[in-house]
Amino acid sequence: MRNQYSDQFKWQVVQQYLYGKVGLKETARHFGLDYSMVRRWVEQYRQHGPSGLRQTRRHYSPAFKREVLEKMWRDGLSIRQTEILFDIRAAGAIGRWERQYHSGGLTALEPKRTGRRPMPQKPPSPPPESPTDGERSHEELLEELAYLRAENAYLKKLDALAREKRATTRGKKPKPSKG
Repeated sequence: MRNQYSDQFKWQVVQQYLYGKVGLKETARHFGLDYSMVRRWVEQYRQHGPSGLRQTRRHYSPAFKREVLEKMWRDGLSIRQTEILFDIRAAGAIGRWERQYHSGGLTALEPKRTGRRPMPQKPPSPPPESPTDGERSHEELLEELAYLRAENAYLKKLDALAREKRATTRGKKPKPSKG
C-alpha cells in the first residue's frame, strides 16, 4: 500500500523543517511520518526546488534505467543519492530495477504488459514436412539458432549471478554485466 501525500503537505513539512527550530526526526514525529520520508522530501527540495516535491507519473526506458544503475554502481552512490540525482520520486524504484536487472538483464527492465493477450488472428498452420534426406530446412536452422542463443544468454546470466553472489559474500558491490 502506497501513501500519497499532496504537494501542499510535502511543502508544509519541508518548510517546517527548514525554518523551524527542530531537526528531521522531530519534524517527522510532529507530522506522524517516517524520518526517511522527510529526509527524502528535504533533499528533493534542495536539489530540484519546489518542483522536486510534485507528484509525477513517469515511465522510464530500459536504457535510462540501466544508465541510472550503472552510474550508481560506478560512483558508489546509495539508492537515495541516486534517486535525488536523477529526480526519481517513486520510492523503491531503483532497488526494484536493480533486482530486475540482476535477475533478467536489460530485458527485465522493460515494462510488463498488463491485461489479456490478444487472440491469434489465424489458427497456426501445420508444420511443414521435413526433408527426407536428413537435411534441415532454413526455418529449422533458424529455430535452432534462436534456441542456442537463448541458451548462451542464460548461461552468461547464470555465470554473472554466481560471480555476484561470490562478490557479495566477500563484501564487494557487484559490477553490471555486459551481457
